Amino acid sequence: MTKQPEARLVGGIWRQLREFSAMGGGATFLWPRWLVLRAVGVVYLFIFAGIIVEARAMIGPAGVAPLDTFLTEIHQLFPGAVHSFLAAPSLFWLGTGTGLIATLAWAGLAAAVALVLNLWPRMALFACWLLFLSFVSTWADFSSAQLDRLMLETALLCIPFAPAGLRPGLGAESPPRPIATFMMRWLLFRVMFESGLVKIVSADPHWRNLTAMDVMYETAPSPTILGYWAHQLPHAFHVFEIAFTFAAELLAPLIAVFGGRRGRWLALLIWTAFQAGIQLTCNFGWLNTAAIALGLLLLDDQMLASAAERSGLGNVSRRLAATALPQPARETRAWRRHGLRAALGAHFALTLFYFAKVVGLPVDTAPAIISSPVKAVMEFGSANGYSLYANFDSAHHQVDFEGTNDDGQTWRTYEYRHVPQRVDRVAAFLAPWYPRFEATIQIESWSPGKLSVLPLVATQLLVRNPDVLDRFERDPFPDRPPTVVRMRRYRLAFTDPATRRRTGHYWRKEPDGDFLPAMYLTDQSGIAQFNLAEPDAAMQAGNFPAALALYERQYQLGHLAAGFRLAEIYSGGLGVPPQPAKVFAIYSDLAAQGELQALHNLGLCHESGVGTPVDYAKAAELYRRAAERGFLLSVYALGTLSANDRLVPRDDIEGLSMLLRAVERTDGDPASLAFIRDDQPAQVKRLMERMSPGDIAEARLRAAARR
Repeated sequence: MTKQPEARLVGGIWRQLREFSAMGGGATFLWPRWLVLRAVGVVYLFIFAGIIVEARAMIGPAGVAPLDTFLTEIHQLFPGAVHSFLAAPSLFWLGTGTGLIATLAWAGLAAAVALVLNLWPRMALFACWLLFLSFVSTWADFSSAQLDRLMLETALLCIPFAPAGLRPGLGAESPPRPIATFMMRWLLFRVMFESGLVKIVSADPHWRNLTAMDVMYETAPSPTILGYWAHQLPHAFHVFEIAFTFAAELLAPLIAVFGGRRGRWLALLIWTAFQAGIQLTCNFGWLNTAAIALGLLLLDDQMLASAAERSGLGNVSRRLAATALPQPARETRAWRRHGLRAALGAHFALTLFYFAKVVGLPVDTAPAIISSPVKAVMEFGSANGYSLYANFDSAHHQVDFEGTNDDGQTWRTYEYRHVPQRVDRVAAFLAPWYPRFEATIQIESWSPGKLSVLPLVATQLLVRNPDVLDRFERDPFPDRPPTVVRMRRYRLAFTDPATRRRTGHYWRKEPDGDFLPAMYLTDQSGIAQFNLAEPDAAMQAGNFPAALALYERQYQLGHLAAGFRLAEIYSGGLGVPPQPAKVFAIYSDLAAQGELQALHNLGLCHESGVGTPVDYAKAAELYRRAAERGFLLSVYALGTLSANDRLVPRDDIEGLSMLLRAVERTDGDPASLAFIRDDQPAQVKRLMERMSPGDIAEARLRAAARR
């Protein structure tokens, strides 16, 4: 009796699933396993080499975030040895000195070398996992979650996948068990598929409006010269890149599962080209190298032998076929066999939790029977979800450390070794090297106002910590130490090729204000951070001369927030006669240093004639510059200029669009913006009275598109 088409389809799908899972089809995996393990070893070489170079500056006893301080805080939060260890699983509970840090880092490097040389691979992998975990779980802000957790999970799953023995060679006597091969391929599938899936379910508009690749290279951590040129390609090509991204991250994994061996060759080709392109343009550390290595899991010995035969390499094909014949598996004790199944089954269950989270299911509110095991092992970082590049920042931001030793007369910049900073330089091809110290500073540069390691770095620069100074290109103060170190934020954008040819500049660099208040040496040789508590208290007490002197002093030394206080004093005549010219001068200086509020206030000066003649065109120009960078009040101010017919040429559609956008975005903003909601209806009415229904509809569409 002939099977129904549905039954044949289901049967075919089941066969392909079993074949992909290494549980059917008669495939062997000795050579792919050998290649994957060597590649994992190479990645760990870069990991531990980086730790050896940077660990003292980051987590040494005199480093930015000392291990002893971190572990003390963990123990206070989680009393008891077991709870403390689960919160920070690390060998550093045995000690936190530079000797142990160096010992564990060099031991990790030795384990990576052993893995590359195929010496006792299971023990080498366990050592890589344990030693790397010891660092990842304790260096807090210096951990890059996706990079680090991928390699922790990879090393852990490679242990049962690897051959047994001290010098196993190809491991024919210890072929990978089907369940171990399946878990490795499941890891690869998740890295591929989850990364694509999260781009669809995320709220980032760049993926939906097809502009993701227009900003990808510019906002990458350390784009290379190839990244610079890729950014210059037309939008149509960037749309193709988006299609290729989804082909690599969504289509390729499905082809790999259901397309048989031909499908896996195609998936491997797409995946490798995709990852190689990212590595050559964007410098995401070892992420893409590891992803390419995992892609080799799609192969089996028969695929390699067949490819060699088709390529005219008959001898190679025959050697592959001959050496890839596994020996009968050694009899394993039942408890080991069942223990391995239980351990990998538990790991599989944990990954399903994270898979559901990436999909967007509310797993964080799951019952305790589901969430408790996940929380118990979360800090081990060895079962994860992968949401790579789900969101894009609006611009490339960077915080520079700048010091002065002459009371703010001149400022000198601490130059980074790798990340973008100089306008005439792009990064070298760093990957798979990961400059963790600089990358952490850069990551935190995108989040102004949050607690971060940056003030700690500034402190170490003031005390002249040689380990931290060595993380920079050079010491800019060989003559006399700095007394103030500020953290100035900048926006970087690629230049066009014509500008690069004319100036030699790859970047346009614009000040973006203070990231955090500066650190300075006190008169008692201590270190403090600028704050306005003392002058504010003097103002409240009515001691205006003292407050003015304190504000002036901090402003001179680089504290931009003090400049706003001075402008308020001179504008309102608080203890001094009103001085509009000084108000204008202060806002001009603050705007030149990248403060958006000052840029807006300077527009107000031109609109209202404070310290300068009334100039609506100049006011509109300043408002636009601030609005382009997302400053809400400037968006609204442009709308009101339009409503009051002060823009030339008139553009009522754009004006109404800005008024509508501004009021939509006031939800959740500080109460100081409440006046927008109160004032907006009258402004909107004024505009609508002179607009046609079609123009009003167009304005609403523009407002909705730009929210």
